[in-house]
Amino acid sequence: MPGQIKIEKLIAIAREAGEAILKIYHSDFIIETKQDRSPLTEADKQSNQIIINRLEKEYPRVPYISEETKQTPFRKRKKWTHFWLIDPLDGTKEFIKRNGEFTVNI
Repeated sequence: MPGQIKIEKLIAIAREAGEAILKIYHSDFIIETKQDRSPLTEADKQSNQIIINRLEKEYPRVPYISEETKQTPFRKRKKWTHFWLIDPLDGTKEFIKRNGEFTVNI
């Protein structure tokens, strides 16, 4: 993997995304539906953008796959030796239920 991965930076990125999620969690929010009929909230979108922006800044040579972002075609992905796998708000249904059972995954 290009460069050295610093766990402290990843923790900071996840915390920043989590803080954005919690602001939305404690407010009224709109629930959209993705093409696969799964729910999508502003928390999904904001946390995804935070994570991607920070990873692109910290590790610009490492590609990513994110649940909330259009995927790079497989013909390109199959050549990747390393990549970030991101689910910016794992547990959107639980987030919507406000039961606290959700995570930020990088």
